[in-house]
Amino acid sequence: MTQTLPAPPAGTAAPAPRGRIRRLLLGGPDDPAWSRPALWAVLALAAALYAWDLGSGGYANSYYSAAVKSGTQSWKAFFFGSLDAGDYITVDKPPMALWAQELFARAIGFGTPALLLPQVLEGVAAVAVLHAAVRRAFGHPAALIAAAVLALTPITVAIDRDNNPDTLLVLLLVAAAWACQRAVETGRLRPLLLSAFLVGCGFNTKMLQAFLVVPAFALAYLIAARPPVVRRLAHLAAAGAVLAVSSGWWMLIVDAVPAGKRPYIGGSTDGTVWDLVIGYNGLGRVFGENNGPGGGRGGPGAGGASFGGQSGAGRLFNDIVGGQISWLIPFAVIALAACLLLLRRRPRTDPARAALLLWGGWLAVHYVIFSFAEGTFHPYYTTALGPAIAALTGAGAVLLFAAGRRTARGSWAWTLVLSAALAVTGAWAFTLLDRTPSWHPWLRWTIAAAAVLSAAGLLLGRLVRRAGTRAAVAGAALAAVAALAGPGAYAVSAASTASNGTNPQAGPSTGFGGPGGMRGGPGGAPGGFRGGFPGGRMPGGSPGGAPGGQNPGGQAAAGEGIRPGGGQMPWSRGDRAQRPGGGRGGFGGGPGGEVSTQMISYLEKNQGSATWLVAVSSAQSASSIILSTGRPVIAMGGFTGSDPAMTVAKLQRYVKDGRLRYILLGGGMGPGGGDASVTAWVQKNGTPVKPAEYGGASSSTGTTGAQLYKLG
Repeated sequence: MTQTLPAPPAGTAAPAPRGRIRRLLLGGPDDPAWSRPALWAVLALAAALYAWDLGSGGYANSYYSAAVKSGTQSWKAFFFGSLDAGDYITVDKPPMALWAQELFARAIGFGTPALLLPQVLEGVAAVAVLHAAVRRAFGHPAALIAAAVLALTPITVAIDRDNNPDTLLVLLLVAAAWACQRAVETGRLRPLLLSAFLVGCGFNTKMLQAFLVVPAFALAYLIAARPPVVRRLAHLAAAGAVLAVSSGWWMLIVDAVPAGKRPYIGGSTDGTVWDLVIGYNGLGRVFGENNGPGGGRGGPGAGGASFGGQSGAGRLFNDIVGGQISWLIPFAVIALAACLLLLRRRPRTDPARAALLLWGGWLAVHYVIFSFAEGTFHPYYTTALGPAIAALTGAGAVLLFAAGRRTARGSWAWTLVLSAALAVTGAWAFTLLDRTPSWHPWLRWTIAAAAVLSAAGLLLGRLVRRAGTRAAVAGAALAAVAALAGPGAYAVSAASTASNGTNPQAGPSTGFGGPGGMRGGPGGAPGGFRGGFPGGRMPGGSPGGAPGGQNPGGQAAAGEGIRPGGGQMPWSRGDRAQRPGGGRGGFGGGPGGEVSTQMISYLEKNQGSATWLVAVSSAQSASSIILSTGRPVIAMGGFTGSDPAMTVAKLQRYVKDGRLRYILLGGGMGPGGGDASVTAWVQKNGTPVKPAEYGGASSSTGTTGAQLYKLG
């Protein structure tokens, strides 16, 4: 017998659109009432930190900013990631991060908003996706803690206020982790393929660094996914195929184009993407290289030691890097080990244990590579550690707290472990802050007190039944203070002070000198390096943002050097904007490598029908001119002037075809002088332009002096 149920009264069901909006704002019907509003609060905090006074750094990293401007002028430059719209040379990274900024710039116009708003949105999205990933495995409280930790990670705040590709890379990898967790839980192939595709997109953002998560993802799926082992292996093989295609399509297309019909690949030794992958952006980062193109390439004691301290197990805890990322590494490691032990009897397919393997593997691989890499290593690379540290912190705090509150025999041990982890975290925060004792001196003592009281509160909550709940809650609140006050202070400093676009960092200056380096004085000078580089200038001559400075050969005197955008920088604060410096000798860029406004005006008046305004030593000089004039400029030696991109034959062809009329040279062309033939040809066949013709100072005759030549 079939019974027909009466239809519900009309108007009792909420309209679908309203229901979706309510779910978005307040969460699902099964979510705790506090969960979604708390998430929105964390996202608002992240947005405020990432977007506050966003224009204080001008065009941020002028190297990438110039490429974005060029990409708005030419779709060919857009696809290849060219530094200049004439397509002479590309930047030394794949173009996916540039594409987002270039599309913004084409939509709203080129300027600081188009460069940095995509970064803000990507950073906030990464926090939201991490929350979703952690919530699937560990619940709402753990997800909220993880989101807050990532939002307050100092180096993440600094890099999300910049236009380097790391922000997009982190978003793509966190989204890939979410998809991988879903694949593990459901046993379905499609989420795993999505995860592989997203990692491939990460490869086209920052090449092999994206692959550091692959071992963790594969291990988690192989161990914990639901299908039988043979099917798991087949799924991983299919994901590997998707990863290969999504990673390699751009590289294959570019390298298939004849070299004469595309730009030289910046950072490579032979003009191919493949060389860039296995060299400068691959093995060269891990093992170091003694020669090669720009971007600070070098072996031990060069790029690697210059930016992040000497390689070794303690690199991520040293004076340069420690305050950027290491605040919660001790807690994350203790939590990972304890939680794996806590969940050891769970089924093979347990989602929580699988997530611990995933995030723990992410942390372990990145820690090893970043710690022991002998090549170029910037502190901001460590933002890739942020999601794993945040996830393990949230998961560990909630799992250990819950385990310690149980009445089962021996459960008190988990409270003891949690208390010890908090004590270690507080002690490490005190150590980090004690490295700059004059910077908010009260903060380290507040954190130390909070750590001690939180550990005591948790233990008291376990031992005293009558007041146990209140003591435990108070201990948890103090634990949040102990864990987040230090990184939060560094994060706020990053948001409130103009950072250097080439090497953004957070917090006070800690000096420069490798592990255990000297204590620095007050940091945060506009355009300077928080790491304490003298004069705010990076080793290798990369930009430090110091104004002007007398340079030979008619270069800018103090206060008259060009500024990106010719002073028309939206959201900028005048002289706080970063200005490019010179390369490491390169094509004679000399100190600073800047070009005077008088010379720029002269070149603009005399460019004629030439494709490029001028050829200069390096991208650090070229990017400044591109941003100022909007015209293509040749960076003969790439980032720092040492890429073997320019040859005599190529230069002769450009001059013969009328594509280039002027070149600015100095002494030598690269660290080894290997391009001296180009310099010799220009000096023999070019006509020196007297500084009086463009209103500049008299030219220097020294080896680092710059001289403008007219060709053809």
